[in-house]
Amino acid sequence: MIPRTICLHGPESTGKSTLAPRLAAHFGGQVLDEYGRDYAECRGIDFTMDDLLRIAKTHDAWTQVMIGQGADPLILDTDPLMTAVWADMLFGMRDPWFDAWTGAADLYLLFDIDLPWIEDGTRMFGTPELRQKFFDLSKAELERRGVPWVLISGAGESRFDNAVAAIETYRKA
Repeated sequence: MIPRTICLHGPESTGKSTLAPRLAAHFGGQVLDEYGRDYAECRGIDFTMDDLLRIAKTHDAWTQVMIGQGADPLILDTDPLMTAVWADMLFGMRDPWFDAWTGAADLYLLFDIDLPWIEDGTRMFGTPELRQKFFDLSKAELERRGVPWVLISGAGESRFDNAVAAIETYRKA
């Protein structure tokens, strides 16, 4: 049995949104797209902490709706843990709500920064130094929370294959 909720976690431009629907199709599940992207495309990227809270709480509410409707597995293209890392990147701090949140996914796939960064109008942290900082904070958040996670690297099909293998291995554990 594979995990019911699988969250794709990590910095911008690492392939999460590309792989989410492929993983859902492969495992016969559903995807909850990244709400923050829609929010940014509608309202811009000059975020406040209140914006990040709204993004995280909306994404969490949709997660609960989809689980309630029987999504299994549910592939989450980010979650409030990732939005907390965004707060750390943007403000050097986070609202206490993020640390109080308890809805962690069953498995996290941490996407490596081994793919080229691509500007798309909503991304902010494209320099090698900022990408590394974002990655390090993303990894630290998973470790701090003590959630199960696997690093996903590789380009093209190997990245997809590595994600599938990580989920399959977790299933056997």
